[in-house]
Amino acid sequence: MDASPAPPPALAFHDVSKRYGRHWAVARLSYSLPQGRSLLLTGHNGSGKTTLLRLVATALSPTHGRVEVRGRDCVQEREQVRREVALLSHASFLYEDLTAHQNLVVLARLLGVASPADVAEGLLGKVGLTRRTERPVRQFSAGMRKRLAIARLLLKKPAVALLDEPFGELDPAGIAAMEAIIGELKTSGVTVVLATHLIEQGLSLCEERLHLSDGRAVAA
Repeated sequence: MDASPAPPPALAFHDVSKRYGRHWAVARLSYSLPQGRSLLLTGHNGSGKTTLLRLVATALSPTHGRVEVRGRDCVQEREQVRREVALLSHASFLYEDLTAHQNLVVLARLLGVASPADVAEGLLGKVGLTRRTERPVRQFSAGMRKRLAIARLLLKKPAVALLDEPFGELDPAGIAAMEAIIGELKTSGVTVVLATHLIEQGLSLCEERLHLSDGRAVAA
């Protein structure tokens, strides 16, 4: 009996380049991440990490080459990819005049989640915001916004979680909570792609590392 075919990679970059005007943010990048592995992206500011994450999230399209998520083309199958991917970015995209609880309930209803209020309450407890559930987000500190943004990502239950500097603006307790959440995501089978300047934390959480310089992979 023939063996079952191997699953497609969690992520695959096929000779990918992305240009802004005359500047190449990503240049001729080829890389494949197997399912069941998580990836640490490192590199100085402007090295291409955020652009790479946005290409996977379908917020950008490559100038050349092809990006795939679990075998799906991020341009040709954009909507299907978006259902499987969630991006934690520098911009939180939160509703400023709603409370933390209301922000999660709105998204839960859009996603068709059963018992949205109860699910929202549970997620706020997981990210340490139970005492601030009725305050409008415009009153939140940067660290509180980051906690709420990760709760939104967890609500989506992605197959691939893209985390762009997830430890930024967090205090030590928040960093520890974020490490625990990333560990739980991995245990549940989620592919994590982590871009961070905190190399020690990143290396402890990811099995693979891709170092970028001026949009090119210099170590993997």
